[in-house]
Amino acid sequence: MHSYTIGQAARLLGVSPDTARRWADAGRVATHRDETGRRLIDGRDLAAFSVELARAGNAEEEAPYTSARNAFPGIVTAIKLGDVAAQVEIQAGPHRLVSLLTREAVEELGLEVGMEATARVKSTNVHIDRN
Repeated sequence: MHSYTIGQAARLLGVSPDTARRWADAGRVATHRDETGRRLIDGRDLAAFSVELARAGNAEEEAPYTSARNAFPGIVTAIKLGDVAAQVEIQAGPHRLVSLLTREAVEELGLEVGMEATARVKSTNVHIDRN
């Protein structure tokens, strides 16, 4: 079974190592120590905890009605406008998402660098690489 350090778990969850440490200290996610004394989280426990966090986060927010299930809330970090098309970049935790859309859509949404936005991914082709 693969295990993660507190720092690795924090990066995967999109939080600071201090936050991950506090969650572990509070017993929200189980840890164990390796032979050098580092605290580790089993991969299965971390996966279950990440799903729990996502559900809790979704319950707190009033989500818009949509069929897209893969939502990445974040902050707009770049907008490149062309005559017809536009490119919008969103940083959502550790994820950088780039979307190509029409210039008209960017203007209608009033998108600007620094504002919150949610990238929703709906695709029939999703590639997964093993790390």
